[in-house]
Amino acid sequence: MHLEMRDAYMPDPAFDAWLGGSREDHLTEDEDFQTWLEWVRETTARGVAVRRARVFSVPESDYIRWEHFISHANVAAGEDIRWLSRRDTTGIAFPGNDFWIFDDAQVLVQHFAGDGTIRAQWRELTTDPGVLELCRSAFEAVWERAVPHGDYKPT
Repeated sequence: MHLEMRDAYMPDPAFDAWLGGSREDHLTEDEDFQTWLEWVRETTARGVAVRRARVFSVPESDYIRWEHFISHANVAAGEDIRWLSRRDTTGIAFPGNDFWIFDDAQVLVQHFAGDGTIRAQWRELTTDPGVLELCRSAFEAVWERAVPHGDYKPT
């Protein structure tokens, strides 16, 4: 499970190209992205679900619209992605940071800089039961309300 709650992340040349009007798939040459897609394919082939939920502001930022544009590759690899407007999250208790939950036992917390960059030392792995339960419940509440990728159309 992966919950993303920012309206923009680290700068990316493919995003810059998209902003410039290109609608080509500039990530086919991105080694890190292709490695990610291969991991998703291998993981889902073993029967493990890979779920990502995105909470975003409306109107969507250019970055969120770009993420929607490129997410077809994630979905094709087996990742299940859903989208939820921030205005539809009232009543959900959220942790303060994006996170991953692995094997329902570990939480990887991601601490981003204001410009959306992240460094390895800004990642925190925890098995704290309270953090795990907060993250699990936030993710599942978002998942229940969110729109599947194929049904969501950015404005």
